[in-house]
Amino acid sequence: METIKLGLIDDHNLFREGIKSLLKRMANISLVLEAVSGKDLLAQLNNVVPDVILLDLEMGDMNGVDTTLKLQELYPDLKIIILTMHTEERMISYLMEAGANGYLLKDTTQHELETAIRSTYEKGFYFNPFVSEALLKGLKHKTSKPPAIRKDYHLTSRELEVLEGITQEFTTAEIAEQLFLSVRTIEGHRKNLMGKLGVKNTAGLVIKAVKEKIISV
Repeated sequence: METIKLGLIDDHNLFREGIKSLLKRMANISLVLEAVSGKDLLAQLNNVVPDVILLDLEMGDMNGVDTTLKLQELYPDLKIIILTMHTEERMISYLMEAGANGYLLKDTTQHELETAIRSTYEKGFYFNPFVSEALLKGLKHKTSKPPAIRKDYHLTSRELEVLEGITQEFTTAEIAEQLFLSVRTIEGHRKNLMGKLGVKNTAGLVIKAVKEKIISV
């Protein structure tokens, strides 16, 4: 199993120490970066780029929202899990559509934290029931406005099969096995899907697929 390189960004020393203690109990997860703000993170990314980061929202210098937007611009492949106490549905929906791959509350369990890290690394996103409900409420709220004409994204039948696999939370390797294709081919389809749907990552694909009713879930 590959080692997941993790970054931890939070301005509270005591909280970081607690998370680091939990991470030591998780196999094949290595903390390679620790920062106290968005600016601190960006400076350190010149030396090391993690696979996944745990990102707080309220920090000095540069908050988590601005950091997420900047990371999407500079490091689009870096996977972001928001780790915060903010429970507002609008905040969750905004950050997930802005490019975050997962959203956890700071009172989460060790088991869920580990599950979120591994799922985000392997599948590109992690939605727990709380986040899923917030996203669905956000989508329902948006549909209260006059519906727009459904856009034709010109997806091929193969791209639809790959998209369906992604929304069902299968890994790239699992989708490749199901469709009798190589992992590289599936990654190519994933990249094409992100381009056609105008999203930044796998989490965005899932949100857009549900929002536009491209895939029924």
